Amino acid sequence: MIKTNAMRILDKAKIEYEIREYEVDEQDLSGSHVADVMGVNHDSVFKTLVLKGEKMGYLVCCIPVDKELDLKKTAKAAGDKKVEMIPMKDLQRITGYIRGGCSPVGMKKQFSTFVEESAVLQEKIAVSGGLRGVQILISPQVLVDFIRGGFASLV
Repeated sequence: MIKTNAMRILDKAKIEYEIREYEVDEQDLSGSHVADVMGVNHDSVFKTLVLKGEKMGYLVCCIPVDKELDLKKTAKAAGDKKVEMIPMKDLQRITGYIRGGCSPVGMKKQFSTFVEESAVLQEKIAVSGGLRGVQILISPQVLVDFIRGGFASLV
């Protein structure tokens, strides 16, 4: 079994989580595909998006894989006038993670993080384990508390 940096950080903090590994399809890195391969409800699998705010700098949002981020709602949640997605080419430099393997746990820096409020309806949500092909299943409240994030209406 693979141990990613995100897992080591959670282990060190004695945070309870489950690991789900799956076969990566390089042709389809979508979260919807991940949910299908794992055989779980799409509303319980969350993608991690990185944005930049006008005032606050970088921020992270976790939303269900089939949803689209509402930039106006996100800016409001972040207390900023405007936010925009960072260019994909900058993702690894900013976070230390690649597309399809970006976890809200263990980025190079701890950025302000917002999790779509619908997560509270799930017993556990799946987020990237920090590597393509690895998901971490964790209580949404435990995740938000650990990353010092917050729940917000983002979609």
